[in-house]
Amino acid sequence: MFGLSGRVQRPELLSPLVLAYLGDAVYELAVRLYLIGKGVGQAGRLHRQAVDYVRADAQAAAFQYLEPYLEPAELSVARRGRNASSGHPPRGSDVLTYRHSTGLECLVGYLYLSGQRERLGQLLELIFAYLENKATGN
Repeated sequence: MFGLSGRVQRPELLSPLVLAYLGDAVYELAVRLYLIGKGVGQAGRLHRQAVDYVRADAQAAAFQYLEPYLEPAELSVARRGRNASSGHPPRGSDVLTYRHSTGLECLVGYLYLSGQRERLGQLLELIFAYLENKATGN
């Protein structure tokens, strides 16, 4: 089922929480690479800024921002993740926020596993621009 390429034959058959599990890791790696690419050089500063991107509330806001840009199939995958029962939200987050962040992670995992890396990159660029603008008040 899994190859060295990190591609799964039928990722749509995986549990949305499995997709979100992988999507969480892929999203965090993308955030770290983005911040390093921006020139954030100190590890402590990188960590603090990365947390601002990967917190459940930031992911939930990014998911809501992305919804109009998503294709119907992508929206369906994200909604599967959002609607999956995933246990307790982290401290400082409510259930709705946590579910929206899980929807985003599910979509990221799905796009990664299905080999849609270019589309994933496009959506991540939209997210990062949105979060940057939000942080600077634009």
